[in-house]
Amino acid sequence: MKKFSWRGLSIIIFICVTLFYLAPLAIPNLPRWWSSHVLKLGLDIKGGMQILLEVDTSELSTADARGAVDQNIKIIRERIDQYGVAEPSIQKLGENRIMVQLPGVSDYQAAENLIKQTAMLEFKVVATQEEAQRVIDTIDANIKANLDKFPALKELADKDREIIGADSSGVDTESSVFSSLIRPSQDGFVVQYDTIRLVQDLLANPEFMQMVPAGWELALERINAENPRSDRPIHVLSSAVELSGADIARARVEYGSATSTDPRIANKPYVSIEMKREGARKFERVTADNVGKRLAIVLDGVVYSAPNIQERIGGGRAQITGRFTTSEANELAIVLNTGSLIAPIKPVSTSIIGATLGSDSIRSGSTAGLIGLAVVMVFMLIYYKLSGLITDLALIFNVGFILAMLTAFGGTLTLPGIAGIILTIGMAVDANVLVFERIREELDHGKTPRSAVDAGYKRATITVWDANITTLIAAAVLYQFGTGPIRGFAITLTIGIIGSMFCALVFVRSIFENYIVTGTKKTLSI
Repeated sequence: MKKFSWRGLSIIIFICVTLFYLAPLAIPNLPRWWSSHVLKLGLDIKGGMQILLEVDTSELSTADARGAVDQNIKIIRERIDQYGVAEPSIQKLGENRIMVQLPGVSDYQAAENLIKQTAMLEFKVVATQEEAQRVIDTIDANIKANLDKFPALKELADKDREIIGADSSGVDTESSVFSSLIRPSQDGFVVQYDTIRLVQDLLANPEFMQMVPAGWELALERINAENPRSDRPIHVLSSAVELSGADIARARVEYGSATSTDPRIANKPYVSIEMKREGARKFERVTADNVGKRLAIVLDGVVYSAPNIQERIGGGRAQITGRFTTSEANELAIVLNTGSLIAPIKPVSTSIIGATLGSDSIRSGSTAGLIGLAVVMVFMLIYYKLSGLITDLALIFNVGFILAMLTAFGGTLTLPGIAGIILTIGMAVDANVLVFERIREELDHGKTPRSAVDAGYKRATITVWDANITTLIAAAVLYQFGTGPIRGFAITLTIGIIGSMFCALVFVRSIFENYIVTGTKKTLSI
């Protein structure tokens, strides 16, 4: 009775857990806490994108390089989790490569930008108009003395000289070649859209940066999402970093009231940041020392906003405003919250898997699974009669158990996973075949059905354990040393083996002993 109690309780738990996690697939209007448990589909079924990244560890020491990839994986995972991608796959490949799979993602460019952004956040004081003009004049003078180092600028100066005519007008185009790429504006300088690419190339040129006076640097403002072809402001900044991303405690997206008097946030999203204790002290000092100036918020060398400092700001709170869309504000907040990548990364390849492939994969995989299940069930029913019918019932529960466990543990169903399920369908009846053949032998020796069932399970159980444990060892090796699809196959195979052993040795046996075999029964349908 004690054995029966534990066996019956385990069967009830098995059935209840399976039905609990499978219910959201069949019943649409379940409570939110229940319906949130949904089986996740992999990249090869649902579609999405796959990015192969390479981590640049050339400037790190050997000790730091070993941990840089793992730390970058952690930061990338945090960013993706906050971005809301269900069940991403992030794996280390080789020494310095990372494979990222994002099932179901639709905004591919935003996802890629979020992953590869290094997130170097800095706060720098913007030069006044007079200081900025002196810096620009100095850059022009330095370029004039080194014009041969910049072929694009030399070609531009030659064209301007032909158009303007330096000899007749007295205009020295070589002395104002950089100034010709920008023009003054109300808040500083802007770069015309036609010359933005040239200015970007210059800012990325180490030789050009040597033309900038010491203590200063140049930085473009972010692209206007509403009008990408508009002119872009360029700022002259003090090279001193007043605050950095390490001083940020938390960043979150907020929305300005429609009645706000500040046009930068009125009915618009912005990023609100809170400083750590030391960062708050720094921020208060910087704002106190630079009242009347502008403080630029620079992320990865791009100015996101440069608000005026009207008074000393205490409390360690600030706002990053700009022409943000809601998506852009969310991405910025995520990057600030998860911190900077330890080493820069660059995409090696990006693959987009469309939804059509996913639909075809689901259809073909499901069809294969159903055909395999039907063939096995028909065979068991014909060959083992009523005992085969009991096995078919257990087989259905076993397939449901696999899907339920994938859902419960947050696993992902992939095409190799479906292959593992199909393989499990065939292996699931293997244990029952061993037991049934042993029972047949005992019946042939003249034993009663109950004695034959007891002896059959007693003698076949060791063989069942041996066969399945060796397969579990192989699955464990595949999971430990495999990646991606191989791991998906190993997981479903492992769950299927555990479920099939439970069904064969506990579930089916319990039905046999309590409903099929009785003390007076002389025959057994097997």
